[in-house]
Amino acid sequence: MQFTQKSKEHLDACRFCWMCRHICPIGTATGLERNTARARALGLSLVARDAIEYSDDIINNVYECALCGGCVEDCTTGWDPVMFTKEARQIAALEGKLPEYILKMLDNLDAKGNVFGLDKNADLTKKAESLKASDTLFFIGEDASFKTPDNAIEAIELLENAGVDFTVLADEPNSGYSMSFIIGAVAETKAVMENAAKKLSAYKTIVCYDPADAKVMKREYKEWGIELGAEVVTYTEFLAGLIKDGKLAVKKSDMDFTPQDSFLLARELDETDAVRDILSACGNVKEMLLNKKATVLAGNLLMNEYMPNVMKMVAENRWVNAKNMNCTCVVATSPAEYYMLKSVKPADMEILTIEEAIGKCL
Repeated sequence: MQFTQKSKEHLDACRFCWMCRHICPIGTATGLERNTARARALGLSLVARDAIEYSDDIINNVYECALCGGCVEDCTTGWDPVMFTKEARQIAALEGKLPEYILKMLDNLDAKGNVFGLDKNADLTKKAESLKASDTLFFIGEDASFKTPDNAIEAIELLENAGVDFTVLADEPNSGYSMSFIIGAVAETKAVMENAAKKLSAYKTIVCYDPADAKVMKREYKEWGIELGAEVVTYTEFLAGLIKDGKLAVKKSDMDFTPQDSFLLARELDETDAVRDILSACGNVKEMLLNKKATVLAGNLLMNEYMPNVMKMVAENRWVNAKNMNCTCVVATSPAEYYMLKSVKPADMEILTIEEAIGKCL
């Protein structure tokens, strides 16, 4: 099995301590040693040295990782389990060893344009078609378009009320995030990203509703040498700017809001202030113990397709984190985490999107 030399170094080193096991949302949910970065590194290290076969069980274990980077953030020695886990997925794709559940998602993407295999939401399509052309594009993304379309519509209406000149594509291309997540850096992933970049090249500014799309457009397109041409802005950054400039007039309330930091914003894009600027303008920010770059994943919709019970436990654990700090109103910064948190919301707690939080204080 051909890992890069850099991955081999990390594989052989990342297996001697348990310093990061407490930060892994999957391992914490399942309680299984196999879900720790240390155990995954040990198994893949044996595969890399041809000591054992790259079996179905090990490949399944590779897909039990959320790639959230909590282990990387918490590693004092600088090893990167996300790097070799993504490379292991890439190798599985190149060697024709992808699990059936991953192949099904790829088939859905080819047939329907999304890994969930769902049809477009009629109301969201109608809303997008009602908007005029603009050089600013509000990019909804795969998760919100097919799993939380009502939230996307509410976000569009918030921007309209703020007088923003923007448009939304009724036939939005897939950004490539899901491909990058499930099979890594292979030619098919690049092709999806190139297709998106081609369709988005006409815009001056792209505001990404989903941090996942902002991450791939800001970072992975450059790694592939894909020219986008537009300035990519996160939704939270954009809204914070509207509030600062007075285009979104909010009235500060006495409500407490607790941000659920997306690791994609906090760790991948180094953005933690924007959501707090928004919520501070609307009320009081009350933090969970694990926040900002130390945030813990609250759910992943791609993994929910093949590990729904585990994703449910991951979301439930995050509610426990909130309760332990007497936080009762959580504001999600990603559609995936909103969806999962809402699906298991305790009766005495509240989950909001950013636009819902702002809507309470306009």
